[in-house]
Amino acid sequence: MSNSELPVLYVRPRPVLADRDKNLSLVASNDFSFAAKTNSVPVIATEFTLVCKFFPILFADAAFPQPVALLGLRDEENLFVGADKQWEQDIYVPSYVRRYPFIFLEDKERGEFVLCVDEASPALVEDDSNLLFKDGKPTELADRALEFCRQFQAHHAATAEFVQALVDNDLLVENRADITLLNGDKLSLNGFKVIDEARFNALPAEEFLRWRERGWLHLVYCHFISVSNWAGLIDRVAKR
Repeated sequence: MSNSELPVLYVRPRPVLADRDKNLSLVASNDFSFAAKTNSVPVIATEFTLVCKFFPILFADAAFPQPVALLGLRDEENLFVGADKQWEQDIYVPSYVRRYPFIFLEDKERGEFVLCVDEASPALVEDDSNLLFKDGKPTELADRALEFCRQFQAHHAATAEFVQALVDNDLLVENRADITLLNGDKLSLNGFKVIDEARFNALPAEEFLRWRERGWLHLVYCHFISVSNWAGLIDRVAKR
């Protein structure tokens, strides 16, 4: 897997193996430096309600748009991780970040997802303090990581259905943010899409009802609400 294909945040992900990782532990840490240089992370539909309170929810302009939480206005800048390497208190931490250093990656030969870990993570150490395996079997820690990744993957698939509906109804439009800070500096952010409110309001009644049944209307409104968080990001940049 080339660097361009690596998931956001992950440097050297590889499968978790009982034999190889029998002495591997995960140390508890509030160190979020691994996320300090990303200005957006993927989000899943089930967390839109929380995400929209803190971050703009955008859709990455890709072959298949991915909903993301915008964490900063510049490349490689997360405005919610401080110099102390901690995530700002009382600010929601997206599940994609909380999942790290674990992740599900697809084994295309076997046609299944495999629990992997980013061996570049400083939270992984060779000792017996908080083992992933004991006597050749997964510990509670490994089981929790597996379940968290399994649930995230399921929610990711459900989120993709919602995005596909946005695409099918031509509701996503390219957007660009041109920002002038109080000191006169100018920032420009592009490469993302938003839901066009006029097109959404023009959905046929039958389609609108289908969206209501699927629980997708709520996600659209969360997206619209999240736009108000742009001002907060601009304030954070100014303070830095």
